[in-house]
Order: sequence, then C-alpha cells, then structure tokens
Amino acid sequence: MLVYSKIMWFAILIPFLGTTLGSGCVFLFKNIGKKIDKVLSGFAAGVMIAASMWSLLIPAMEQAEQNAGMGKLSFVPAACGFLLGIGFLLLIDVLVPHLHVNSGKPEGLKSSLSKHAMMLLAVTIHNIPEGMAVGVVYAAMLTEGSGISYGAALALAAGIAIQNFPEGAILSLPLHQSGMKKRHAFLFGSLSGIVEPVSTVLVILLSSFFTPVLPYCLSFAAGAMMYVVVEELIPEMSEGEHSNIGVIAFSLGFVLMMILDVVFG
Repeated sequence: MLVYSKIMWFAILIPFLGTTLGSGCVFLFKNIGKKIDKVLSGFAAGVMIAASMWSLLIPAMEQAEQNAGMGKLSFVPAACGFLLGIGFLLLIDVLVPHLHVNSGKPEGLKSSLSKHAMMLLAVTIHNIPEGMAVGVVYAAMLTEGSGISYGAALALAAGIAIQNFPEGAILSLPLHQSGMKKRHAFLFGSLSGIVEPVSTVLVILLSSFFTPVLPYCLSFAAGAMMYVVVEELIPEMSEGEHSNIGVIAFSLGFVLMMILDVVFG
C-alpha cells in the first residue's frame, strides 16, 4: 500500500513533467516542427477524448445509477457536470484569452516581453483546471466503488502531459528569442506548469468534500478535458498541410487509452 501511494504521488507530477520537458526545448531547438506539434496534439486529443468517455462520463453515470439510485435519470449529473466543465473553461478563456505564438518576429523587445508575459499568465491559469481534473480522477480512484482504475487515471495524466509539452516550448522558445537567457526562459516556461500538481494535491486533500457529488466532479473533469481538445488540440492537429499525421496520432492515442481502460479497469 505504501509503494502504491508513492507511485500515485509521483504520477501526480506527470503533467508538470510534460511542461518542463517542453520548456527544455529551448536548449535544443529554435522552434518545434509543425509535424511534431501535430503528432503530439493528435495523440493527446485521442487519449483525452477516450479518457473523458470511459474513465469519467461512463463511471459518473454508473455511480449515479448505482449509488444514488437515479435509474434512467443517471445522465443528469453527467450532463450537468460536463456542461459546467465546459462553461468553466469557456469563462477562463473569456477572462484570460489563451494566446498562441504567431510566426512573425516581435516588434521590439519591450512589446515582445509584454506579449509573452500575457501568454505566460494565460497558460498558467489554463493549467489550473487541468490539474483539478487530474485531482478529481485520483480522488475518485481512492474512493471505494468509484470504478476509476489507477491505469485510467495514469493515462489521463499522461495525456495532459503530452498536451503540455508544446505549451512549455511555445513559452520558453519565444522568451529566449526576445533576449532572455536560456536558463531563465526554461525556468519561466517550466514554472507555468507548477500550478497543476498544486491544484491536483489540493483537490485530493479535499476529496471528502467531493465524494457526495463525485458524479458531478467526474463529468466536470470530462467537460474541462473536452474543451481543451476541441478548442486547442484539434485545431492544432488539423491546421495547414499534413493533417493526416494528426489524425493517425489521434487514432493511436484513442486506441491506447481504450486498451489501458480495459486492461487496468
């Protein structure tokens, strides 16, 4: 049990590891190739959609049906939580738009740093609900009879980590191009992801408060994940040429998550 607990706490750091590795690209590359970006975005999208369905929404409806005795109305918590997750991420995007790096050269150091500071803030804030989603899944995994397996929770965290990799890179690389030293650009890019394990741990520590409404929490996490997929990952994987690469990666990610859900479920 102690070993299992240690593995779980290490797994919480996986999304942050994705951001850190992406930020480390500043030491190796000038930019990330479009094909690599499409592969990463497509694979992460496949994993996260499959996880949202089998590891979050279906268990949420099963819990509502079995534990709450809602019968055919078991879709209510799943539908409400899902829409709340979508709405929460939509609100964040309205308040703090999720900026993307354009391909043009910055018009002067000051304006460039200001733009990248806004991007750093946007990415950091967007990482909070992703960390909360991972926390909800791990909290559900620790709840008896939740139907959430360790493998499913681990796969979801890995999917978010893959999605975080290009985010870390699009922060650290432009910062260095604006005149910042590589180690400082890496540090800022990496720290944008530290909010994820923090928010994950907070949700786990407060899991006793979420247990009575666990179906809503699981579907909330599914909504948040689906918003990220539709708003960010799918456009990234299908934009421009070679979109078939993103589709193939999406299929592989989806099938991998399906296999993990069956094997570890």
